[in-house]
Amino acid sequence: MTDNHDRGLQFDLATLFGRRRALSLLGGAGLTLVACAPSTTTPTTSSTSSASAGAALETIPEETAGPYPGDGSNGPNALTQSGIVRSDIRSSFGSSTRTAEGVRLTIDLTVRKEDGTPFAGAAIYLWHCDMNGDYSMYSDRVKDENFLRGVQEADASGKLKFVSVFPGAYSGRWPHIHFEVYPSLDEATKAGNKIVTSQLALPETTCKEVYGTTGYTQSVRNMSRTSLQQDMVFRDGTDEQMASMSGDVASGYTASLTFAVQG
Repeated sequence: MTDNHDRGLQFDLATLFGRRRALSLLGGAGLTLVACAPSTTTPTTSSTSSASAGAALETIPEETAGPYPGDGSNGPNALTQSGIVRSDIRSSFGSSTRTAEGVRLTIDLTVRKEDGTPFAGAAIYLWHCDMNGDYSMYSDRVKDENFLRGVQEADASGKLKFVSVFPGAYSGRWPHIHFEVYPSLDEATKAGNKIVTSQLALPETTCKEVYGTTGYTQSVRNMSRTSLQQDMVFRDGTDEQMASMSGDVASGYTASLTFAVQG
């Protein structure tokens, strides 16, 4: 499993170098979105999530989808499968109904246009690894599963929600969640033209709390070997990508992110 993820990191290099050149041209300017959560009971706030509609926003950075997107660009395609449009992504759909284990995680996203107005009708395809660091549809242990993948359509306020489990940490990467933004649900479910591919980063404090629970032992070791500053995706900054967190291990966590895309 480690070899596969290591190969995935090399796969990311071309996208990352291109992003760094773009940032250097912009002088590295960015809008601070959130800070790492100092506790599990009080949610952190972000300048973007509290900004009023109509205020111009920095767009979320383009990132690699990695080697396990499940969007047809590298092997299997979950987007064209019946059942992919769902809010609760913990179980597989179709021929399998296996449910991924782990601490409950609700992912609240708000997508806006560059001018700050809600991007009503935008669709987001979201996916991430399970508590063991495995990706459904690809990794040997879960190749026949399609859990932890789903599509949702933004409401009139640009809001949408997924119910999932907290992803594990695997070798060489900071804990993260992948997502692609499409202009409409129709474009998403035919794996059409997407607006942006990016990743959401999870705060260190929350990760350590979750990884102290049963089943996440391997994540403790993997996370100790990397940092945000070393991570090939996040080491050039997480201003628009770091989620704000609330909740606890017993009741589950909520990761929130408000971000802008071209549109």
